Amino acid sequence: MNTVATLLVGVVFGLALAAPPGPMNAVIAEEAVLRGWSAGTRAGLGAATADFLFFVLAYLGVVSFVQSVPRLQTAMIGVGGCLMCYFAVGTARDARASFRPTAGADPMVEDGKGFQKALALALTNPFQVLFWLTVGVGMLRPGELDVLAPLPVVGGEIAGVLVVSTGSPALLGGFFLGVLSWVTLFPVSLAAAEKRIQAIGPVVAVGSALVLGGFGVYFLYDAATTVLTW
Repeated sequence: MNTVATLLVGVVFGLALAAPPGPMNAVIAEEAVLRGWSAGTRAGLGAATADFLFFVLAYLGVVSFVQSVPRLQTAMIGVGGCLMCYFAVGTARDARASFRPTAGADPMVEDGKGFQKALALALTNPFQVLFWLTVGVGMLRPGELDVLAPLPVVGGEIAGVLVVSTGSPALLGGFFLGVLSWVTLFPVSLAAAEKRIQAIGPVVAVGSALVLGGFGVYFLYDAATTVLTW
């Protein structure tokens, strides 16, 4: 039973990383509605590949090294911001093209190389790096985690009800199962919605461009203000 609970908690951790709105899901959404569910899934696999690489780096201790070098973190934030702004421009162009399909032509725009885009963004995404510096490292360390104890008000009463083993194959397997479930089902649902409501494609593409641009500007501002304090 403990193994099953640990697996399920791992799935929740995976979904907690993959599901929130942000640059990764903006790329996945754009690929899915403009190029089909397979393109969206490839983009999702790009983000998942970055998580696997972070997992390996965390296991080897490299992630902890990044945590000890603040200027390296700032450089990663700056690079991530630049990439997000760059991809935001490309996404905006794709969105514009999707509003004007030519007669008799396939309305989907040309291959957006979603896997490479998502992989590059994920490797420089401060949120993803922060996750692996905190929760990710905690998942790898052998021990036990009382999942419900930190809850406010009721945590003391239900402490010990759901205790999972960290550093276990079940937790790590559940984590990647959660990530893969999201990056597969999310683009499938968007592509299905786009088939029923064709206007959703351009709207999602515009939204994706705004999300990427917004995060890009925010990260560049964060990096610039940090550099000015040096």
